[in-house]
Amino acid sequence: MQIYLDYSATTPPRTEANEAMQTVCTSLWGNPSSLHEWGGRAATVLEKARMQVASLLNAANSESIIFTSGGTEADNLAIMGVARNYTSPQHIIISSVEHSAVTEPAKLLQQWGWDVTYLPVDATGRINPLDLQAALQPNTVLVSVIYGQSEVGTIQPIETLGNIARNHGALFHTDAVQVAGRLPLDVQKLPVDLLSLSSHKIYGSQGAGALYVRPGVQLVPLLCGGGQELKLRSGTQALPAIASFGIAAELAAKEMPTETARLISLREQLFDSLADTPSLIPTGDRLYRLPHHVSFYLATADGENVTGKTIVRQLNLAGIAISAGSACHSGKLSPSPVLLAMGFSETVAKSGIRLTLGRETTAADIDWTAIALKQVLQRLNPVKFAVSY
Repeated sequence: MQIYLDYSATTPPRTEANEAMQTVCTSLWGNPSSLHEWGGRAATVLEKARMQVASLLNAANSESIIFTSGGTEADNLAIMGVARNYTSPQHIIISSVEHSAVTEPAKLLQQWGWDVTYLPVDATGRINPLDLQAALQPNTVLVSVIYGQSEVGTIQPIETLGNIARNHGALFHTDAVQVAGRLPLDVQKLPVDLLSLSSHKIYGSQGAGALYVRPGVQLVPLLCGGGQELKLRSGTQALPAIASFGIAAELAAKEMPTETARLISLREQLFDSLADTPSLIPTGDRLYRLPHHVSFYLATADGENVTGKTIVRQLNLAGIAISAGSACHSGKLSPSPVLLAMGFSETVAKSGIRLTLGRETTAADIDWTAIALKQVLQRLNPVKFAVSY
């Protein structure tokens, strides 16, 4: 029996998305920029996908959607695209629990002399809007806050934060990669100027993403070339992946009301099934939480020996895929920056695990995973990881 519970890392492309890719690869493979019939057919595919993704966000103008290679490029285009408007360093604000696709560009800007403020979070990973208000400066040009945190599942008060930034005159960007397809996103109501998406997080192909750019927002492109994507992202578009993205977005919007409720039910089932396991301490906010997201850290003095990656490997042997929050570089285990930002020790920050659910997850999968995880914990340390069944 194999159970995949790592849907925040990537989702299996759904059948309809694969079929869209196959159709493009076999019969609609023209260059969308070409003026002949082959190019025209390809351009039709491209613009249909653009409208499908725009519809997922309730964007009034499909030209607000700029296709990229994924969420990472979309985040980089948002951060660096704004920054490159300025000839001298300015001030930006990001949260302390951002994805590296935001933190790394911010670090680069710091090397270039920019002032970067990292907003603190509480023990659940949530921002206090008053901290944003206090951090704003006269030269603050951009605020970037992740919508749903991929490691601990916490959802930020994006509407409140966006309004604070807007009232100050700063642009507001949110990485909504984990939220798209799971919770409604309406850019006509949300005070966001820039919003990042990724195809492979909503059952589309890897290799495609998008940045929503509110009309009137000026970005300087990262790539120089033929001027595709309204001159913001040069290069011939990856049409098969984009077609897959489009159909995945359309189906996600259609299925969201029922699928989100189902995921929340399964999420709570898993939390409840593991509630009698004192060595597993939930992380993130239980109320303001991604529908599909369950996360814990290991409560043990031996955390340096029993890490999150240890649990990942043990469950993998049982045929269950989950993920750990800490990073491993050159064989050295590093504590999770997200858990550190939430106030946890380095030992705890190496012990985080994440179980994320999706379209193929069943109640039986949840039951079996809870049993297997308890058995793994007890086998690793029968004293400290005492569990009940």
